[in-house]
Amino acid sequence: MGIKLIKIAAVYFVIGVLLGMYMSISHSYTYSSIHAHINLLGWASLALAGIVYYLFPAAGESAAGKVHFWLHNIGLPIMMIGLFLLMSGTESVEPVVAVGGVLVTLGILAFLYNVLANVREGARR
Repeated sequence: MGIKLIKIAAVYFVIGVLLGMYMSISHSYTYSSIHAHINLLGWASLALAGIVYYLFPAAGESAAGKVHFWLHNIGLPIMMIGLFLLMSGTESVEPVVAVGGVLVTLGILAFLYNVLANVREGARR
């Protein structure tokens, strides 16, 4: 799971940077909240989780690690696409943002459980 998370984090990093470049070039910062969420919840959080899972293989190989991976990576695109549409004026998609946010939150709670259950001194590679 660690390597998968690091690789998908790199994809989110590129998306976040490209969105930042677009906003800078166009001088339109309407999507800055999306840019921030992609960089924090996509790039930074997933890269750090990937490093944790790599350093502590029991956490990376656990069911909680897989649940975290899937909930986070299903929820984040749903939330970001919904937020993009919401910021573009489609107010009816607000529940979509909420669903994506709940999925990401549940994934992060699975990460917390996983760290508490499987990350121990002496368990590193």
